[in-house]
Amino acid sequence: MTAPSTKKSLREGSATKRAAILAAARELFLRDGFERTSMDAVAAQATVSKRTVYDYYGDKVRLLAEVVEDAGESLLRALYTALDEHLADDVAIRTMQDLEQALAAFVIEIGTTVVGSADYAAALTLTKEHRALLPVAPTLLDSAAPEEAIAERLAHFAERGLLDISDPRQAADHFTALTVLLAYNNQPDPARADPDEVRRSMTAGVGVFMRAYAARP
Repeated sequence: MTAPSTKKSLREGSATKRAAILAAARELFLRDGFERTSMDAVAAQATVSKRTVYDYYGDKVRLLAEVVEDAGESLLRALYTALDEHLADDVAIRTMQDLEQALAAFVIEIGTTVVGSADYAAALTLTKEHRALLPVAPTLLDSAAPEEAIAERLAHFAERGLLDISDPRQAADHFTALTVLLAYNNQPDPARADPDEVRRSMTAGVGVFMRAYAARP
């Protein structure tokens, strides 16, 4: 069973109410489980009528898909914000040491504010538990967008002579594996991971990445 693909019959409605419904549904789906959460409970938690929930989202399966999609979009926005802050063209990165420090600052922000966030927990948990109910389209957890965004930045620094990279996408995969994935690989709950341990692991991972990909004189 998959969520319906068309949304033409649904009301756009109030952005505030839509956000309240999504927040309520996410909390209840994670706390009580999708099957045990009723649309009445979602409406009560969001302080709207049940009719409003149905008008905006159609049914509970579609609401689940919207919760996962909303969490994924929030995570991508956070990723792009961190890229712009730490690795944009106008950031003062002139040496390999500058780049290593910038990469560490970027990935630590991702690890402590994105992977450890409620949005990530929602996207991860709900996708794993209810993948069969979600649309065929890839979710954030299947998406290549994060690695492709990182690959574009790595290619930029390779063009500037700071990195020696022939395949930016492969380098981005290695970067992610050495930092985010390694730091959280043995964490049962990313949202409760020790932030100091995450920073230590990620900083070490960036060092390994730079030793592998730093441009040689």
